[in-house]
Amino acid sequence: MRHLLVVAATLVLMVPSASAATRATTELDGATVVFNNMTASHQIPAYVLANAECIAIFPAVPKAGVIVGGKHGGGVVSCRGNDGWSAPAFMTITGASVGLQLGLERQDIVLLMNKQGEQQLSAGHWVVGAEAIAAGPNKQSTGGLESQNWKTPVLVYTSTSGEYVGANLAGSNISMDDATMRDVYGPNATLQNILDGHVPPPGSAHPFLTALNQASGK
Repeated sequence: MRHLLVVAATLVLMVPSASAATRATTELDGATVVFNNMTASHQIPAYVLANAECIAIFPAVPKAGVIVGGKHGGGVVSCRGNDGWSAPAFMTITGASVGLQLGLERQDIVLLMNKQGEQQLSAGHWVVGAEAIAAGPNKQSTGGLESQNWKTPVLVYTSTSGEYVGANLAGSNISMDDATMRDVYGPNATLQNILDGHVPPPGSAHPFLTALNQASGK
């Protein structure tokens, strides 16, 4: 009986870890699909990606509401280094937006960050101000980044268009997903070490990183 209790306790302790590992893999797989779709369709132009220091992808974030809408979801972020893109860190995005938002939908969100955006992200918790974010140029835009000199820390791309693009993410909170980070990388890994490329990626991240490196020519 004592042996059975020990086994049962061990299985109970393993459940959160397995759940977190599954969530991490699901977010990575979802992020890979979103990234491949947006680059294949040229929704994210190659010249924009080439100038990005970091990329954060939150696949299938729900949005809902009338007048006041809210969103919450998990995703991954990777930053560019000398040897390609870093191991992915796991993040959450939460927030509220104001506007005529009818019904319940889900949208994929991709955030491309310049150097300033990377520095703000490294704090591990970031409230995105309206002045910090703008809708990214697409394949139909003219002038490229030179016309705006990428003045905002973050360019945003979504799977939908209209009132949800760009400004509606203002006021959102981007935070480190501590539980998933501990499960994937252990208790001693820090966000900065991961994004600086000092922590090896998990095996489940290889398709995601391969997609990033191929699209950016590394």
